[in-house]
Amino acid sequence: MLAINVERTTSRGIAIGRAFLLEKPQLKKVFDTISEQEIPTQIKRYEEAVTCAELELGKLAETNEIFGAHLEMVKDIALYQGVVEKIRAGRQCAEAALDATAAEFLFIFESMEDEYMRERASDIRDVSHRLMCLLQGVKHNPFEGMTGEVILIARDLTPSDTVALDLTHIKGFITQEGGITSHVSILAKGLGLPALVGVEEILSMVKQDDMVIMDAHAGSIILQPEEDILKQYHDKIEEQRKHQEALAQLKSLPAVTRDGKTVQLCANVGGIKDIKKALEYGMDGIGLFRSEFLYMDNSHFPTEEEQLLVYKEAAQLCSGEITIRTLDIGGDKALSYYEFEVEENPFLGWRAIRISLELKEVFKTQLRAILRASAYGEVRIMFPMIISLEELYDAKEVLEECKKELQQENIDYNKAIEVGMMIETPASILLVEDFAREVDFFSIGTNDLTQYLLAVDRGNKKISHLYNSFHPAVIRSIKRVIDAGHQNSIKVGMCGEFAGDENAVKLLLGMGLDEFSMSASVLLNVKEILRSLSYEEAKEIAERACQMQTSSQIYAVLGIHR
Repeated sequence: MLAINVERTTSRGIAIGRAFLLEKPQLKKVFDTISEQEIPTQIKRYEEAVTCAELELGKLAETNEIFGAHLEMVKDIALYQGVVEKIRAGRQCAEAALDATAAEFLFIFESMEDEYMRERASDIRDVSHRLMCLLQGVKHNPFEGMTGEVILIARDLTPSDTVALDLTHIKGFITQEGGITSHVSILAKGLGLPALVGVEEILSMVKQDDMVIMDAHAGSIILQPEEDILKQYHDKIEEQRKHQEALAQLKSLPAVTRDGKTVQLCANVGGIKDIKKALEYGMDGIGLFRSEFLYMDNSHFPTEEEQLLVYKEAAQLCSGEITIRTLDIGGDKALSYYEFEVEENPFLGWRAIRISLELKEVFKTQLRAILRASAYGEVRIMFPMIISLEELYDAKEVLEECKKELQQENIDYNKAIEVGMMIETPASILLVEDFAREVDFFSIGTNDLTQYLLAVDRGNKKISHLYNSFHPAVIRSIKRVIDAGHQNSIKVGMCGEFAGDENAVKLLLGMGLDEFSMSASVLLNVKEILRSLSYEEAKEIAERACQMQTSSQIYAVLGIHR
């Protein structure tokens, strides 16, 4: 028996099954050089592979939007020119040219600081692998022979890997690579299955058909467990099943404490599919609609009508408030159709509201679409990364321009639409009292706020242990924002990961947080905790926690064992 501790849990739960190691088809490494006469033949081979890939991906994209992005990659002129140039000038065969060009693209994506964009490197691998299989005439289903209940273990898992996958056999996912925004993480959360990612050397520790226990609650893996351990975990799985059944009964109940304090539980979403899934958990509204996915999963800046269709459907689906964050993209989040300058530190660079205010027509297109969608539901507008009153005034001025245009065109919108801002920088904390007089609501983005306050890159493994939202500086900042909001009669929400942290629920409730917005999959867990708490008791605990000088002291006050 071997026990392995894991740091990166992306989707919680416990699962037991036989290990199914994903063995992908072995492609030949080809480094052949060619003569000048062979150049047209090799270019034609590559073009035929691209045509076949476009046909395959076109069909897949009809049912899965991820493959739409893959289709755009296959069509990308930069990829095509890179391969053809290496065939012509470098006298490389099609396989070698594709391999070299894909390596260049991978280097660019993997060098980006933003974790979402680093994870997109897996899409490059997926597309180049598809093209390489077509060039070499390889057709292979890596999931042949999968039977019974299995834990799927792979180096990584791409969208194309899952096309032929019978998910009825899968009880959990473990990958050696990947992060919280990888495809396997998204897939697992959508299916409600446990997932552990970034488990170093897991492929060298486990053999095909080994019995595996994965506990994504505790972040542990047990290989070849003894019978008594196996029985213990079967009992835990039964308890888990009963708990999920009990949680489902909370779907239609309000998030109200024992002593009558009600808060809103909302979901963070990236698109329509996420909203439909969140509705299954009885959400009160959408606390964060990440509009950037409309831009990142596109081949052009989305038009007003294209955005309106999405925002309108979202508003009609959601019976409560829906908060749409304006474009939050940066120099490290590349768009295939727009060239960003390379920045030394993109997190401190040209991003979010800074881009919107400079690309004014792009900004106006989005604001007009959001305003028009407000005629169909409780839509709110939220500006990201605001650090000064000047920026806020400028953004609101553009919004007023859009309102006047729509009025002149006799296009309906909610004249009383609420406008808020993210609180996610030290500057916004220090100026929070001033901002509170200028907006209708705040939403605290704890992911960036923690990173900026503590000067800790959360993607840097060497210092990731320093990234801690229970740090006194972060806790006191959150309290200051909530107090400033309430003193000016505006609602304060939170849409960072901290809002869905079960250990933080009592603290945030006691601080007076009005709205918790999180991944839909943890909504009912948080609701269960809230309904078990006393608001008056939580206030006393929060007051004590805010006076503590160390994270350890805060843990002690909250009864958290670390």
